Amino acid sequence: MKTFLYRGVPVIGFAAYSGSGKTHLMRQLIPCLVSRGIRPAVVKHAHHDFDIDYPGKDSYELRKAGADQVLVGSAQRWAMVVETATSSEAELTDFLQRLVITDIELILVEGFRDQSFPKIEVHRRSLQRDLFYLRDEFIIAVASDDVAMHKSDLPILDISDVDAIANFLASYRAAAIDL
Repeated sequence: MKTFLYRGVPVIGFAAYSGSGKTHLMRQLIPCLVSRGIRPAVVKHAHHDFDIDYPGKDSYELRKAGADQVLVGSAQRWAMVVETATSSEAELTDFLQRLVITDIELILVEGFRDQSFPKIEVHRRSLQRDLFYLRDEFIIAVASDDVAMHKSDLPILDISDVDAIANFLASYRAAAIDL
């Protein structure tokens, strides 16, 4: 099985077309991983301009006034918004290097489907989209709502069996750190 470690932490992605349910699946998987004692981090790719703040908030107004970086923090959490000078698409490693990986045991990635790192393909038959695993050697498993349609040597996981997918992720993590 292909594995990818970033600074000793296993990384695995979820690749799919928009509307396939990547975020929904990840929202279900994270509590399952946490219940197994695995502390995950998430890197989510956005294909469009996005903003996590809004007009009227001090942090938004400071950034709009010209600050290239605004860090907002409290005792419970902190967030940093950074304006970039480039309009070129970022690589996954550009974001991985910004993670604080202290105590993180698995990095889940949503998006970056065209980059070369291990991924689980999320496939919904109703979307009638092409399958990535037929042409992407970095797809290491498929989570689908129609397990029977997939003829592959890859693990084919029922997308509604979140526990089985969490088990797969736990096994991936264990195999990656045992290398």
